[in-house]
Amino acid sequence: MGFDLSGKQVAVLGAGKMGGILLKALLEKGLLSPKATFATVQHEDRARALTEKLGVAVGTDNLAAVRNADIIFVCVKPQMVQEVMEQIRPNVTSNQLIISVAASVPTSHIENALGSNVAVIRAMPNTPCSLGCGMTALCKGKFADTHHVEAACALFNVVGKTVVVDEKHMDAVTGLSASGPAYIYIILESLAEAGVKVGLPRDVATLLAAQTTLGAATVVLETGDHPALLKDAVTTPAGCTIDGIMELEEGKLRVTLIKAVVKAAQRAKELAYG
Repeated sequence: MGFDLSGKQVAVLGAGKMGGILLKALLEKGLLSPKATFATVQHEDRARALTEKLGVAVGTDNLAAVRNADIIFVCVKPQMVQEVMEQIRPNVTSNQLIISVAASVPTSHIENALGSNVAVIRAMPNTPCSLGCGMTALCKGKFADTHHVEAACALFNVVGKTVVVDEKHMDAVTGLSASGPAYIYIILESLAEAGVKVGLPRDVATLLAAQTTLGAATVVLETGDHPALLKDAVTTPAGCTIDGIMELEEGKLRVTLIKAVVKAAQRAKELAYG
C-alpha cells in the first residue's frame, strides 16, 4: 500500500453516514487499530451503540478525540465544520494530518479556522465505499505535501478508487461521483420496472439490471474505451438496441443526467455557507 498506519492514532469526528462508512470499512480492512481509533457523534446513546458495534472508543468530545491523534477525519456536516474546528483548535498541531470529507468546504476554510500550518486534505468519497468499490477525489491544501496526498490516497484506495484533482474541481466531483450513486439507483430501478413491464419476475429483472450496469461499468474501466464507442459496439444495424436508444434520446435522458450533475454541483458550492 505504501503507507504504514501501524502505531498511528486516528480520530473520526462525526461517525454518521459517511464517517461511519469509512470508519467501519477501514476497521474491517485492518487498516485502523481499534485501540488507537477514536470517534465522535453528537449524542451519548449513539456513542454507546457505536462503541459496542465497532469496538472503538466513541464519545461526544471532539477536543478529547483529537488529542495526540496523527490523522483526523472531519466527517461532520459542512455547516458544522467551523464550530468543530474551533472546538479542536487547542489540541491541533502542525504534525497532524486533517482529512475532511465535508462537501464544499475549502481547505483554506479549515486552515484559517485552525489558525496553524496544519496539513489539510479534502476528500469527496461516495457511499459505495462501504463495500470497497467507492470513488474518492482528493485535493490538497496549502500546507499539505506529496506525502500527505499519498497517505490519503492509500487510505481511500482501501475502499475503492481514488483520483487527485485541483480543488477548483471538487464541487463538480460532488455533483458527479458523490451524488452519482443516487442517479444510478434511479436508472436501475427504472430498468427493473421495465423488465417487470415486459413480463419478467421482479427479482430477475433487478438482477439483470444491476449486473448489466456493473458489467458495462467494468468494461469502461478495464478497456479505457470511450462509452460512445462501446455503445456503438452493442448497437447493430436495424437491431433492437437502436430502437431503445431512440426512445432514450426522445425522452432526453442524456440531457437530463447532464442537468442533474450541473444542478448538484451548483448546490455543492452553497452547502458550506448554509
